[in-house]
Amino acid sequence: MDFFGAQERARRLTVWLVLLLMMAVIGMIAAAIAVVTLAMVLLDGGQPAVDPLARALDPLLLGGVALGVLLVVAAGSLARHVQLRAGGAAVAEAMGGRVINAATRDPDERRLLNVVEEMAIAAGLPVPAVYLLDEPGINAFAAGHTSRDAVIGVTRGAIRSLSRDELQGVMAHEFSHILHGDMRLNMRLIALLYGILVIGLVGRMLLRGMATRRVVRGSRRGNGHVVLLGAGLALMLVGFIGTLCGNLIKAAVSRQREFLADASAVQYTRNPAGLADALKRVAAHAHGSELGATRAEEFSHFYFSRGLPGLRGLTATHPPLATRIRRLEPEWDGQLPEPNTAREAVAATGSSETAAQVRPAQAAALSGGGARPASARPAERIGEPREVDLELARGALAGIDPRLLEAVHDPYAARAVIYGLLMGAEPASRASQRQVLIGAALPDVLAELERLDLPLSEVRPGQRLPLIELCLPLLRQLSVAQYARFRDCLERLMAAEHAPGALQWALYRLVVVGSEGATHHRGRRLSLERIEAAVERLLSSLALAGNNDETRAGEAFREAAERLGLGMTLLPQPATPQELDWALARCRQLSDGDRIRLLDAMTCCVVHDNHVHAQEAELLRAVAWSLDCPLPIAAMD
Repeated sequence: MDFFGAQERARRLTVWLVLLLMMAVIGMIAAAIAVVTLAMVLLDGGQPAVDPLARALDPLLLGGVALGVLLVVAAGSLARHVQLRAGGAAVAEAMGGRVINAATRDPDERRLLNVVEEMAIAAGLPVPAVYLLDEPGINAFAAGHTSRDAVIGVTRGAIRSLSRDELQGVMAHEFSHILHGDMRLNMRLIALLYGILVIGLVGRMLLRGMATRRVVRGSRRGNGHVVLLGAGLALMLVGFIGTLCGNLIKAAVSRQREFLADASAVQYTRNPAGLADALKRVAAHAHGSELGATRAEEFSHFYFSRGLPGLRGLTATHPPLATRIRRLEPEWDGQLPEPNTAREAVAATGSSETAAQVRPAQAAALSGGGARPASARPAERIGEPREVDLELARGALAGIDPRLLEAVHDPYAARAVIYGLLMGAEPASRASQRQVLIGAALPDVLAELERLDLPLSEVRPGQRLPLIELCLPLLRQLSVAQYARFRDCLERLMAAEHAPGALQWALYRLVVVGSEGATHHRGRRLSLERIEAAVERLLSSLALAGNNDETRAGEAFREAAERLGLGMTLLPQPATPQELDWALARCRQLSDGDRIRLLDAMTCCVVHDNHVHAQEAELLRAVAWSLDCPLPIAAMD
């Protein structure tokens, strides 16, 4: 699936959602007017001279009812939007999920984290936080506004019932939702629909509250109970229209995108059997994919499989399991696996296995620092990981020192790893940066930095980006005070660097943006011609970083400028981090088409000599990631 095309389709679908929402609100207003009219006609008894129907149809009364419905819908949508600003974590926590400890010793949880980490590194995305839902059914979801605040939620039933290949198929399905804008669309859908659901929720709360009270017949409060009962029923009736419309809208949006996510998952893994077998496990499982969380219905369009028993037919948010399976395996005979065979297979192979267990020769080849032949068009691979990317991700992880792999899952050691990776190569710079950290960093972090000094000094080009990606989930979990101190240390490190390079700056930006997990809006779209100075600065830095010889750097830059059709000149002086920040911020405002053109030009700077060194590929992927263009790990091969 085309990455930018999928993003654009998701944006267009949001417009249709607003139109459908307006139609639902009109239906609710009509229902509310009908309820008020009926109530006035039935309850009128004291003014026989006045026609009750005429009073009920008074324009002022009708306008007040319509305005009241609109205010409730708007307030509900706004309130839910504010609640969801925290990103995917807000959804996972509302579902009762708990974030999985990155250093967990539970074999099932460790296996899940391994699969998620490999998939994220392969796709060129920050590793998302993973939440575990204590539910017996088999289900999962991805939630968040962007890849920077995305989370993955998985039920305990899934990690206990699915084999590694099946779990990988499910995670590939969820990463498709992250990459192609479905996740953001789902978040908007929640906020938009909550407003039309809130009236029915109020009515349901009134009736539920009355059911829990002990009503004594003949009580002086009997009339009050009758009024509350009538109000609750009226709100439930009006809310039924909103609930029905909401379910229809969710179903219309969700079903087709589930088919597309299944197809993308197969493209990513080249293993349709893994995803098909996972769907068969769901069909054979005693609890299926059902979820018992109180707010499961609100998020029903997020799930890997149908999470509620009542959503069928036109209101079904997911296609039937049999239909999805047959799309993956046309020859399927309808047979389902025994419920316990997956657990037996996991026990036989070791559930804590990591797919980074590849042959040593392969790991060395995949994670080494040598030059590799250049790819013709890395931009064609944006947001489209494949099986080869998973293999390269496993190789990259296999080639990293085990002490560092353990450190990135510890809150203190992860910060030490980041500091070590961002410290300069020159001894003088490293000495001054260590001195800065002694006065600013926590003692526990400094102790970890000292302990990891040797493995950090042996990190090869190509390994820094995966290590940073692995650290991001823990960095996003730091408290406000902890993160403020961490960010201060990062800024001091960069300030103490004698000669900061483009790669060091790009990795620093990746750490800052990835750990903050904020939703960044690109604002008004600009053309390449409008931001020529920023493009000139960015391409000059890339050309100089990839070519030590100024003549070769000039040739690489001219080729990139010709590719863009801009009359730019190579800037010979290395850019400061502040200048690069400015250039990157401007380039983030480009349209999708111009970002593809820019990425092609950036590739020219890197591959001018027809070979790509690991540090050059790392630089290009880091800058592309900051431009919201996730390049898979094998895109430069």
